[in-house]
Amino acid sequence: MQPKRASESATEMVQVVLPNDANPLGFILGGTVMHLIDIAGAIASFRHARSRVVTAAVDDLVFLHPIKVGDLIVLKAHVTCTFRTSLEVQVDVFSEEALTGARRMTSRAFLTFVAIDENGAHVEVPPLLVESDDEQRVCEDARARRAQRLQRRTASQG
Repeated sequence: MQPKRASESATEMVQVVLPNDANPLGFILGGTVMHLIDIAGAIASFRHARSRVVTAAVDDLVFLHPIKVGDLIVLKAHVTCTFRTSLEVQVDVFSEEALTGARRMTSRAFLTFVAIDENGAHVEVPPLLVESDDEQRVCEDARARRAQRLQRRTASQG
């Protein structure tokens, strides 16, 4: 399989935060943010694998700041590392003030997706072309997260 660059699958989603997306305090619901993170991550994964993908895990989701009604929520996703049939995607979430354009990072999550065929069987994904020291570091971090996740899974299965 031909390696692909992270930039080939980079995804950006933007939408306005409406009152029905918010809690009584006027801030977007965490579950709504998680839903949008999953969609952005799935799109980046699909673009890389050009295959059906399913969410396998979410690691390190942190909410740093709230996003208020009327602001824009901006999600940027890209592939950080690939394995045989799975890949990790980083999704960064920003709030953008509608009137000023000021942006602030509000969340970051790392998601793992598995590529499958029409019968649900795992299929191989193209390797990620790692081109810089920073990309190499990020991929090594992804490998460490994967190893910890697999270790937890093995431990929980007894």
